[in-house]
Amino acid sequence: MRILIAGATGLVGQGVLHEVLADPGVTAVGLLVRHPTAVGDPRLALLQVPAYDALDALGERLRGWEACFYCAGAPPLGTPEPTYRHVTLDLTLHVARAYAAANPSGRFLYISGAGADPASRLMPMRVKGETERALRALPIVTVMLRPGGIAPRHDERSPHPWMRPFYRLAGPGLRLGAQLAPALLTDTARVGRALLALARMPAPPAVVENAEINRLGR
Repeated sequence: MRILIAGATGLVGQGVLHEVLADPGVTAVGLLVRHPTAVGDPRLALLQVPAYDALDALGERLRGWEACFYCAGAPPLGTPEPTYRHVTLDLTLHVARAYAAANPSGRFLYISGAGADPASRLMPMRVKGETERALRALPIVTVMLRPGGIAPRHDERSPHPWMRPFYRLAGPGLRLGAQLAPALLTDTARVGRALLALARMPAPPAVVENAEINRLGR
């Protein structure tokens, strides 16, 4: 498979990239990034853009990817609603539409969140639900993954400094919770392996909840 990853520098994206590169069936990995990133694997290609809504410069390099794993996003806590909506809804849709136009037989797999619902009273879940609804209207296969809490599995670091102490202290508990409460918690490795399994399915489900992520990612 040839896989495009958006958000590979985030905590979830780091874990997903680790699992993707560990899969011998993956022949090429494109990293959609806004800043230069170290590349240590010959299968990796950087697709650097100034912003996720400025993809025109990529041209033909956006073609030929069988699946796009969209792992980018803003923290639901501490992010003002206008910013959260722009990052979560506007930028995701811009990338998804550009990917769909360049890869009409591809599939777009989106890391959403547990409880995503356009009618939710909780702002992050409402915006995630609106994003899911808009993605379903695309003319390609789309899959929404709805993890609950996600524990770092391979010592991934959050790109947000204020969140790092939380993961440093809570990481072991989150990893244990993924074992004890598989319907509520998961980890970055299982998310990555679930994405790979879904990308290979002839007819993947439209929505994948946390428990199914853990089952697919075992």
